[in-house]
Amino acid sequence: ETHFLVAVKEYWMINLNISIISTNMKHFLTWSPVIVQGATVRYSVEFQGEYEREYANESWIPVSECSLTTATVCNLTEDISATVAYRLRVRAQLGATSSPWGTLKGFFNRATTSLTPPLLKVMADGYHLLVELADMGPAFQFRLLYWRKGQETRVSSVLHLATMEAGAEYCVRAQARVEAIGRSSGFSLAQCVQAPGDTSLWLATALVSSAGVAVAAFTLPLLTWKICKIFQYFCCPAAVLPDTLKDSEPPIPLILRGSEEAEHCDLMVVVVPSEEALQLWIQKTL
Repeated sequence: ETHFLVAVKEYWMINLNISIISTNMKHFLTWSPVIVQGATVRYSVEFQGEYEREYANESWIPVSECSLTTATVCNLTEDISATVAYRLRVRAQLGATSSPWGTLKGFFNRATTSLTPPLLKVMADGYHLLVELADMGPAFQFRLLYWRKGQETRVSSVLHLATMEAGAEYCVRAQARVEAIGRSSGFSLAQCVQAPGDTSLWLATALVSSAGVAVAAFTLPLLTWKICKIFQYFCCPAAVLPDTLKDSEPPIPLILRGSEEAEHCDLMVVVVPSEEALQLWIQKTL
């Protein structure tokens, strides 16, 4: 550990390389690692804000997420919560031996964070213009500019566009702003989308087509039936017999006659075949 302490002191004095990267209100402290063969070096980070310097006897506050960590980066986004000047420091530790504190040169203020234009996606939902913005965190607000393509001089920042003109192309740009630091990002590149074309002609065509289908569905079966009847008339005509050839068999007469055999009946009905009935009729006539 003594060898480690000497090595770390020399390293820390020459190769601090402590820096902070801050983009879109996310702050990360980074440093170069200490290499010790066969050993794991851990690191701890502390910060000091304006309150600690002026009212808490210049005390330092440990960053709990970055206490005895093996990583060489520390997320300070939650700890740097005020727009004031902060001092930041880090040290290495092996077992019970610790290096001197290495302090970030100068102060860090979150107001210096780098702000990038927001990512956006522009869509057309019918005749409505929809803009989808990437979530950049609760501190961010957005400003949208839109215009009809070809009319760039009439840019509007009104958030609501009632409807788009049919067939027109609209473009959108977005800007991010953080009120807590009083700064805004640059504008994003313009993204454009075209509204649907005029649907009146399409609607008329659709109505005519629907009417044609309905008429065809009604007349086609009737026309098919009529054609079948015509073919049947010419190919298989129905034969109609003259009245003289029709079988007009006379009704079977009922002949009533008395009989001695019908002793037990007052009247007997005898059914005579048609030929015999005809002969009897001829005989009675003569």
